[in-house]
Amino acid sequence: MNILLIGSGAREHALAWKLAQSRRVDHIYAAPGNGGTAGIPNCTNIPIPVHDSQALRLFAIDNMVDLTVVGPEIPLVSGVVDEFDAEGLTIFGPNKSAAQLEGSKVYSKAFMKRHGIPTGWARVFTDFEAAADFVNELDDLPVLKASGLAGGKGVLLPTSRVEAVEQLREMMVSRRFGDAGSTVLVEERLQGPELSVLAFCDGLNLRVVPAAQDHKRLLNGDRGPNTGGMGAFAPSPLATREVLDAVEHNVLQPTLVGMASEGSPYRGVLYAGLMLTQKGPMVLEFNCRFGDPEAQVILPLLKSDLVELMLACTDGSLAEHDPEWSAESAVTVVMASGGYPDSYETGRVISGLPERLDADASALVFHAGTKVDDTRLHAEGEREPVVLTDGGRVLSVTATGADFGEAVSDAYQTVEQIHFEGAVWRTDIGIDFTLS
Repeated sequence: MNILLIGSGAREHALAWKLAQSRRVDHIYAAPGNGGTAGIPNCTNIPIPVHDSQALRLFAIDNMVDLTVVGPEIPLVSGVVDEFDAEGLTIFGPNKSAAQLEGSKVYSKAFMKRHGIPTGWARVFTDFEAAADFVNELDDLPVLKASGLAGGKGVLLPTSRVEAVEQLREMMVSRRFGDAGSTVLVEERLQGPELSVLAFCDGLNLRVVPAAQDHKRLLNGDRGPNTGGMGAFAPSPLATREVLDAVEHNVLQPTLVGMASEGSPYRGVLYAGLMLTQKGPMVLEFNCRFGDPEAQVILPLLKSDLVELMLACTDGSLAEHDPEWSAESAVTVVMASGGYPDSYETGRVISGLPERLDADASALVFHAGTKVDDTRLHAEGEREPVVLTDGGRVLSVTATGADFGEAVSDAYQTVEQIHFEGAVWRTDIGIDFTLS
């Protein structure tokens, strides 16, 4: 099989790494890929941006691609699946209508209300003054969310009413998140630990994967600004059988049934971002794809063939599959550029990277914002490929182990071996569970 993988982050490097382990795969094309995907045997980076659905579709036709896998949310929300479907091309991911669950938080909130899916209250605003007046009348501080896609950074947690109004101004007037913040949700601030529960879906059936926890804040102790994610671990000790049953029966199944009843059967990966409240699991948000960095801790635990699972989601045969998962624990630590998530410099040389990612390695380094520069010269005059930083989140260092103590130790030992100027990372990912 030839596979086209759309995306360029650490999630896509992890997907390419896992897809390449399938006996069915002959070649993988990563569009556009990164410095990590470039190093996977039988994987070629293709300079097509994720938003150019026409060029991606034509490439799939010309290169006899048997399966296309969509990593990021932007092409899904833009309708790349619909375009491929129209050509009879097999593609893994929800269509444009189903991807509204992530693409529009207004749509998602209304959908949950229609189908009785547990979530907090919310009010929708397109006018700054009206939103500010509402916030000033509240007894408790809310959560502020940009309705559109904001790269995982469109959720703000004000610490005072003054700050809340200023954040609304930044979103709605100054357009901090562009058009994504032209419509804002002022939501109930739920209390409790967060949990990410993902499931493979074929429109009717689902298979839940090991639950993960993501650290969104930049600094230790969950302080500092929200980012796209600074680390994750799985399976979460908070995801007891009782909790997972509640999530499956009260959140995931009703979502699948509701989407089908509204004419948008959901196929692909459904991601429920949850808060474990005293009332039970409640939905914070839906995503329409693998999370990043959640994918980097979930995929190394999968023992089954990922290609088979994805094909089952596309052809409606998921009920015939029962994925096998490792009993190990996984932790990933994100190494980012100094200044992230705001301004940062790129082009820094990265040293200390492993030469290859073995399927059975205990520590894996998945590339996110990297690129390969093969124009540099040895002292002897020979060309030497060099990996450079090319983004905010640069690397995801993932380790697996018999328990979290072992996984955390191996992950941070690997982090210490890697160097690039200005590198920053959290030192407390998964630490709370190292003694469990």
